[in-house]
Amino acid sequence: MSNQKRVYFKTFGCRTNLFDTQVMKSNLGTFECVEDENLADVIVVNSCTVTNGADSGVRGYLNKMRHLRKKVYLTGCGVGTRGEEIFANNLAHSVFAHSFKESIGDFLHKDERFFYPESNENHIDNTLIAQFSGKSRAFLKIQEGCNFACSYCIIPSVRGKARSYPKESILSQIRTLSESGISEVVLTGTNVGSYGVDLDDYNLAKLICDINALNVLKRLRIGSLEPSQIDSELKNALMLPFVERHLHIALQHTSNTMLDLMNRHNRVESDLALFDEFAQQGFCLGSDFIVGHPGESEELWQEALHNFKKFPLTHLHPFIYSKRDGTFSSTLTHQVRGDIAKTRLHTLKDIIAAHNIDFRKAHYVPLEVLCESKIESEEGFVYSGLDQFFNRFHFTSNKADLEGQWLNFESYEIREEGNYGKI
Repeated sequence: MSNQKRVYFKTFGCRTNLFDTQVMKSNLGTFECVEDENLADVIVVNSCTVTNGADSGVRGYLNKMRHLRKKVYLTGCGVGTRGEEIFANNLAHSVFAHSFKESIGDFLHKDERFFYPESNENHIDNTLIAQFSGKSRAFLKIQEGCNFACSYCIIPSVRGKARSYPKESILSQIRTLSESGISEVVLTGTNVGSYGVDLDDYNLAKLICDINALNVLKRLRIGSLEPSQIDSELKNALMLPFVERHLHIALQHTSNTMLDLMNRHNRVESDLALFDEFAQQGFCLGSDFIVGHPGESEELWQEALHNFKKFPLTHLHPFIYSKRDGTFSSTLTHQVRGDIAKTRLHTLKDIIAAHNIDFRKAHYVPLEVLCESKIESEEGFVYSGLDQFFNRFHFTSNKADLEGQWLNFESYEIREEGNYGKI
């Protein structure tokens, strides 16, 4: 058993996968978790399959580990799309789906190979995570799966239908994290806004209020929301003082024709009204945007760009469309050239960079920063963290013990790449 003692986790993809990795780390039993793959005897790959490119990244890593003669286990979303092929080609010693991850401690004792495909699409983890290693904040998964059917997305078929973690489990998890020193929690999931869709008279708004009533967190951040999920009750909950003054609301596009092609529920006119409402309340606002999706003609792009400029956006995750086999979008023939898509992407980035600095200049208020990391410099230490608007804040100090602390800055310098201060 000595040759299976040290385990390294390689996590691909989203925050939900980060949480799933923490679940596995909490169920390792007698095995030691290491942060350097070179020191590990066993590699557990928590895979992403959101695009064909994501699959390629996972496969490349598996090939690298095979050449290094590591014993590799594959789990995550890629099990549903590429797991059987990877197992058959001996790129992983064993493969297991999402619902088996809490058995990781037992699996690592097995000598024989195994392939466990998903057998329980309604699975919900029972593990309470006491610590979120290496982080100043914790990501907490509150739901699993998605009931949407966006044309470009494979995730509902590998994560299953939307289902919610019990309220008591989430509140207990937050108390446990608080006792370990965590004071900021990010609520995450496959589709966070659908929390409660399978519960009786309970939803995300009520959960936020119940978390607030615990009075153990300094800041709560909400994962990506769909515009169609934000009703008046949720709006009121999002106004609670401990909720971060930043919201990420997924648009994906600002042309109604493209939204229809993507099988999205949101529409530009109601989206803009919603964003304007939150902007008037002083929120920084972020979103996702897919450029280069099949069918995005120059005419539709110009329409979308015209609409996009109206939105009070300060943050953006723009993506160039990447084909995902098994989706409706992958069957469409009107493709957008890569160089054109890249130009469109940079256009959006430039607009958002200008919006962001304009917001920071217009909202020069005291900033509350959770210090995350530091590097040593000639002047002492340079620290980095995020403020209540989800903007990056850097500051210098001679003190060496500020990581994980909350710090207030009434005066600071606004630069293009972030805000800067001193202690």
